[in-house]
Amino acid sequence: MFKDILIAALVASPLAMAMASEPVSSGFFFDPDPVLAGVDRYGRAYVVMDGDTIHMSFMNTYDTDPSARLTNDDYIAVAEELGVEPAAIKAVVEIETGQTHSGFFEPGKPLVNFDLNVFKIYASRNGIDLSKYKRSHPEVFAKPNDRKYGSRHAAQYARLEQAMEIDSLTAIQGTFWGMFQLGGFNWKKCGVESPEEFIATASRSERDQLELFANFIRNSGLLKSLKAKDWATFAKGYNGPGYAAKGYHTKLAAAYRKYSRDNASIPGK
Repeated sequence: MFKDILIAALVASPLAMAMASEPVSSGFFFDPDPVLAGVDRYGRAYVVMDGDTIHMSFMNTYDTDPSARLTNDDYIAVAEELGVEPAAIKAVVEIETGQTHSGFFEPGKPLVNFDLNVFKIYASRNGIDLSKYKRSHPEVFAKPNDRKYGSRHAAQYARLEQAMEIDSLTAIQGTFWGMFQLGGFNWKKCGVESPEEFIATASRSERDQLELFANFIRNSGLLKSLKAKDWATFAKGYNGPGYAAKGYHTKLAAAYRKYSRDNASIPGK
């Protein structure tokens, strides 16, 4: 089983940059003498110690401008690129972020929603046996502990960080990111080259999160329904087949009506 650790030096290692191969083994041992270093097909640096593959986590520190909040001009610019109304994009933000209308809960830390069910699905696909981690990584398998961490967002981030220790790729895939709550499993549709680039972009600014959303809409076949304000079709593609039971489409429609009145701005923008 793969175990992620932060080995920052590997990123700059000539050997790591020169090699590209698949993970080859399992287990986790703190052997100070790695016999091999490389980069897997997802861009994660790794070392092989005592025949065991140890990955570097994707969870790094990224440059962020916390003052770079989305403006009405940002919405208009991207809406024009997509050929949709700014109010339609604002409606998605309204439903995905509630009253905060923010892509971050702390500088450098985008809003995240770690979804254990999705994490389990991708763990199975990635060959990760989660049963061995239930005792060592309890936060991953428990409900978010708001009281312990001070807020729901901080509690979710704590779960994400522990999940990254189990397997960073699976953790990214099992988490919804930023003000548009984009699923990490859709990183390719968001127009980036790797899961790490997806996190780095989502962690940089709200405008970058908006660009990820725009790419996702283009690449997922949802642009037509967003242009037409066909909220049921859009909601099914964006939120999944359970959208109707949640009233996701009717909430989107109501939010759109609110923001389409005189091109209303999101509060504080």
